[in-house]
This record gives sequence, structure tokens and C-alpha cells, in this order.
Amino acid sequence: MKRLLDIVISLVAILLLSPLFVVVSLNVRKKLGSPIFFRQVRAGCEGKSFEMIKFRTMNDAKNEKGELLSDNERLTPFGSFLRRSSLDELPELWNVLKGDMSLVGPRPLLMDYLPRYSKKQYRRHEVKPGITGWAQVNGRNAISWEEKFNLDVWYVDNRNSWLDVKILFLTIKKVLFREDINHGGEATMHEFLGSKGDD
Repeated sequence: MKRLLDIVISLVAILLLSPLFVVVSLNVRKKLGSPIFFRQVRAGCEGKSFEMIKFRTMNDAKNEKGELLSDNERLTPFGSFLRRSSLDELPELWNVLKGDMSLVGPRPLLMDYLPRYSKKQYRRHEVKPGITGWAQVNGRNAISWEEKFNLDVWYVDNRNSWLDVKILFLTIKKVLFREDINHGGEATMHEFLGSKGDD
């Protein structure tokens, strides 16, 4: 049932939002250049890798040594708008349609993080990652990694259709009020380096 709903909702959303996809794509190309999409390999269900796709929000500005500047320095006002409005997440509907992701589930993170999780935290990979999730509607980037992972595991143990519907509605509220987007004033969440315990 969950997979069927993922297919139906993502397909309908892609069709209805296709004009918005075009507008955002054209603006990304105009303001940030090519490529339009940001692609990155992330860890999915059971830790298997897949390529997640989002709209690009940063430029490729570099320092005198040819090294990319920090995320804060490369995040443009337009890119910041895409993040605040969550429009940068729209292409992930393709990941849902393909079956790499679900509408609701723990957010997909970097493959490098896999060996850094505690046994409990690794359980977040017992389900497909989602565009939104229990951690996203309970703090998003305003909470610590440990708090996020505890919420992810709680979702794994308590997931059901009604909870998914609740999360989707709470996500709409979060997006409308643009809550918990940044962590400590940073453009992106700091790197997860591992947990202290292995509970």
C-alpha cells in the first residue's frame, strides 16, 4: 500500500507541478548556470547506494587556490530561497517514482556515514529514505544528529499509514512557515562524525 501511494502521489505531483519544474529549472540555469540539478550518491534502504537528485542551490565559486569556497559563501540568495521554500527538493519525486525513496522516511544521508552509526542508529536504514520524515517535522536542521537519528528509529518502530499522512500534513506546515531550515546559522548541517556510544 505504501509503495502504491508513493507511485500515485509522486506521479500526480510531477504532472501537476511540471510548470513549476520548468520555471525553477530556467531560473537555476539563468542564476547559477549548469548543471541545473545537484546529484549525489546517498545511502538508501539496507544501506544500498542510489543517486539522489535536487535542484542546485550553490554556485561553484573557488578561492585563489582553486578550492571550492564554504557552503555559506557559495549559497546564493536564489539558492537560499529554494531551500527556504523546499523547492530544491522537488526533483526527489523522481527518486520516489523510481523506487529509491519514499514520500515519508528518514532522510537519505551520505554513504560515508554508514560505518559511523551506532547499531541503533543504523536501523534507520530498515526502511526507504524519504523526502520528509518524523525528524523533519520535529526539528529538521535545528536539532542534533543524535536527536534526528532517535526520531528516525522511532519512526521505523512505529510507522503506519496514518503516521505518514500526519507527517505529510506537518511537512506542509513546516514549508509554509519555513521552520528549522538552517542549523546554527549555517547553510548546511555540519558533518556527522560518529556517535559516542553504540547502544
